[in-house]
Amino acid sequence: MVDHLIAEIISLNVKLLGCHARLTASTDSEALHDLRTTVRRLRSVLRPLRGLPGMDQVEEAAKGVGDLTTPLRDMQVLAAYLESQGLDQAADKRTRYLASACPKVASSTELNRLFGVLDQLPSFLRAQQRHGLLRKLRRRIEKRMDKQWKQLRQAMADPAHDRHRLRLLIKRVRYAAEAYPEISHQPQDMQKRLKSAQGALGDWHDHLQWLAQAQAQSDLAPCVAGWQLGILRAEQKSDKALDRLFQACFGDAPAH
Repeated sequence: MVDHLIAEIISLNVKLLGCHARLTASTDSEALHDLRTTVRRLRSVLRPLRGLPGMDQVEEAAKGVGDLTTPLRDMQVLAAYLESQGLDQAADKRTRYLASACPKVASSTELNRLFGVLDQLPSFLRAQQRHGLLRKLRRRIEKRMDKQWKQLRQAMADPAHDRHRLRLLIKRVRYAAEAYPEISHQPQDMQKRLKSAQGALGDWHDHLQWLAQAQAQSDLAPCVAGWQLGILRAEQKSDKALDRLFQACFGDAPAH
């Protein structure tokens, strides 16, 4: 299990380096998204190690990159939407900003700090292994994954569920299962259902963000009426996706 963990960390570090190169060269608009996804996967891999010496530093570094890039990714999604609606002036203004802001992520303190701790992490984990700190690693991971599933089930069963929290919990469960497939014990279609629910909640989240931004950004005014309708549809769609997920997990639908 330690070998698997270290191999996973090295693989994700290589992917981050690839994203870093793409951001530096401004080769494609998906580099930032891929960077964020890779960082989330890394956090899922490392989540079961929380509480072990030195792991807080790694988690803080990964969170720092997430916090830095969230507004930029939100702006990317918005710019793409504006362009699709023919609002070229509003889209171009944001695209121009992103063209200068995204490459700066590659040289940011946050990303360089993450690379620094990741470079040291494999040898650090080997040292912990030698001192017997990782002896029950598999059981530790299993307990963490069980806890995540329990939190997700309780949240889905709550009639007043918080969509923000559900989205986060689904991401954690989904990425943990991808990181540790031999431990996840999921039914065959579970990842597909998790992804569907995450996507539906993501659409709701986008509309919520856009409506909030429209209060301060006048060039978004033409979109507000459509977004107000869109967020209602997204809520309905996300509830249906969550019901399907709940039934797949537990065999009955939650009460609304």
